[in-house]
Amino acid sequence: MKEFNIVLAGVGGQGILFASRILGTASIKEGLNVRVSEIHGMAQRGGAVISNVRIGENVFAPTVLDGRADILLGFEPLETIRNLKFTSEKTFILMNDEAVPPPELARTQREYPSLDEIIKKIRRFTEKIVIIKAADLALKAGNILTRNVVMIGALAATELLPVKTESLREAVMELVPEKYLDMNLKAFDSGYNFVKERKVKV
Repeated sequence: MKEFNIVLAGVGGQGILFASRILGTASIKEGLNVRVSEIHGMAQRGGAVISNVRIGENVFAPTVLDGRADILLGFEPLETIRNLKFTSEKTFILMNDEAVPPPELARTQREYPSLDEIIKKIRRFTEKIVIIKAADLALKAGNILTRNVVMIGALAATELLPVKTESLREAVMELVPEKYLDMNLKAFDSGYNFVKERKVKV
């Protein structure tokens, strides 16, 4: 495989960097060349966070070029829109529907756009989009903080990744402290089953 590019976008507190570590660790387990980079906006909770995961033998630089993402993993709808520059018609978008309005909306007295408006805008770039209630599934698994693992499980179920589902599960088992492992594996499975049960076409 020459090159496979994943962009993860959301806000602080959603576990984006940990999700990137899972993808990176799973890739290494399979002997793949991988580069992971991260870009923070405001460091505190609620600031924009972007991470790039690049897998493949042609991957040398850590950052994804505009229009070159194979997958955009959107942890927050508005941040997903803000990172559409990385997408093209071939990009698959998996988006969490959980809105975290940025502070500047309140300051400028603008309204957060509706989910329908956001989806409509995304469809101008690609028709390949799946919406997931990752926060709800994470709460059912035992803790909202496992929403990032829900997203990775859902992504695994699409079978688009160049790494096996089992490698991703093993990465979760390796990276998560033992006392939180059970809920994280439940979160992974809930995301995975969400996509599989809906027979999502990608």
